[in-house]
Amino acid sequence: MLDIKFVREHKDIVKASEKKRGHDQKMVDTVLSLDEAWKKEVKKMQELNHKRNVVSEEINAAKKAGKNDIAQKKIEEMRKVIDTIKKQEDTAESAMKERNDTLQNVGNVLHESVPQGKDDSENVELKKVGKIPEFDFPLKDHIELGLDLDLIDLETAAMTSGARFYYLKNEAVLLDMALQRFAIDKLIAKGFTMHLVPFMLNRAALEGGVNLSEFKDTIYKIEDEDLYLIGTSEHPLVALRKDSVIQDKELPMLIGGVSTCFRKELGSHGRDDKGIFRVHQFNKVEQVVYCKPEESYKFFDELQKNAEELFTELGIPFRVVNICTGDLGNKQALQYDIEAWMPGQKEGKGAYREVTSCSNVTSYQAVTLNTKYLKQDGTREYVHMLNNTALATSRVIVAILENFQTKNGTVKIPKALWPYMSGIKEIKGK
Repeated sequence: MLDIKFVREHKDIVKASEKKRGHDQKMVDTVLSLDEAWKKEVKKMQELNHKRNVVSEEINAAKKAGKNDIAQKKIEEMRKVIDTIKKQEDTAESAMKERNDTLQNVGNVLHESVPQGKDDSENVELKKVGKIPEFDFPLKDHIELGLDLDLIDLETAAMTSGARFYYLKNEAVLLDMALQRFAIDKLIAKGFTMHLVPFMLNRAALEGGVNLSEFKDTIYKIEDEDLYLIGTSEHPLVALRKDSVIQDKELPMLIGGVSTCFRKELGSHGRDDKGIFRVHQFNKVEQVVYCKPEESYKFFDELQKNAEELFTELGIPFRVVNICTGDLGNKQALQYDIEAWMPGQKEGKGAYREVTSCSNVTSYQAVTLNTKYLKQDGTREYVHMLNNTALATSRVIVAILENFQTKNGTVKIPKALWPYMSGIKEIKGK
């Protein structure tokens, strides 16, 4: 969420951003009104604490003077004050919770370059990279290729686990692992420290990375446990330094994450979303950066460049789009997506589909997680956090199968992955 201090000092900026998002600007006024109510409750608590200190001194003075009867009366008075303080602490805490819960509904302050639009149809294309392949034979989509080459088993997975699950088989298993190792090696070469993260987080840690009210149809909850399955390794990575102060010299922190991800993925039922494109479980390599506020847009460009380099080396055509206000989450100040070209989509006509999302969330997550850094002048400030996919393997496998298919029904492996494929350069099936 936004820093309440920033909202107090820059109400007009926050309101202008909310207006551009199409949000009700009155929510900002509501937050500030609740903030004032919280401050009043805190003031009452401070006055009670002061009274407790005064009475405590009076008790000590009475005891020293041998006036035990007066001291006893003061002790009774102290007990009442302590009870009142406890109730007032609960009142103040409740007021702060109400303010913060409301504040979570206010979006991050948008970067000036974010386009205004109603939904994903109005995202703005920034560039196209790579040549779209031309085929002189009937195309197959990844489902047909995967079944023909004995790479996926959807039917058994549907029986054992349900819709949107899958078994990867044979060369597809190697391909999934090759993509992970390819991305990991590239990130390590760029100075990232790699983490294999927990696949479950408690609510306090997860809420720092995501607003659960926005993601209730996405995140899986573990029954009877304070645990949730992660939808991305971004969430455990941004929680790494929860409630801590980072030393100035530690920044920037370049963190890579490797994990299986779990998502409900409700609401899409067409063939283009079937197979292994939109699934409940997939593997992903993630990029996360903690940095100083003045450096965050520089690292935004670097994270985006990293992802573009990966797809360029794989030889997968793609485009980059700037996500508009109607398609942007509350936490993002700016987001670019890479959409890979997938020839088998739209009944063989082809389409660009999202494979990465690069986000600058500025201090939005750090405020909720209470993650600050110690500046050289001794003051503390919230860090800025950024994230971007490196590779989500299942969708990249879809792109590889469809872009690199041959007339003979085989699939060529991108040259960048040869070192990781145990000598296999072409998937030929049995």
